[in-house]
Amino acid sequence: MSKRVCQIIKLKPEAEAEYKAIHANVWPSVLAALKRSNITDYSIHYYQPLRLLIATFKYTGTDYEGDMRTVAEDEETKRWWKVTDGMQESFVEGAEGSGKAIPWWTELEEVFRFE
Repeated sequence: MSKRVCQIIKLKPEAEAEYKAIHANVWPSVLAALKRSNITDYSIHYYQPLRLLIATFKYTGTDYEGDMRTVAEDEETKRWWKVTDGMQESFVEGAEGSGKAIPWWTELEEVFRFE
């Protein structure tokens, strides 16, 4: 059974153009790491008035925490996060960046689904 995940984070105003540009050409190695870790149907939307980035994806594996650790340990993904984390402002108190003990993106509760 798949799990759907929705997360948010804030985009720094000065980073809007650069963030969109880098995501127009995501590094193939980063996409491969996601695929290896059972992440599919990944999208990020941007709500400019509040500078919110809203990410959604499906997880199709059987060990979500383990697969998320695998993504966090991928060297190219770490390099990608060094670029993108600097463009973002986390809502999570104490968060220091992607792949750390405290989540960088805020995971949202699903309150409705229609399939």
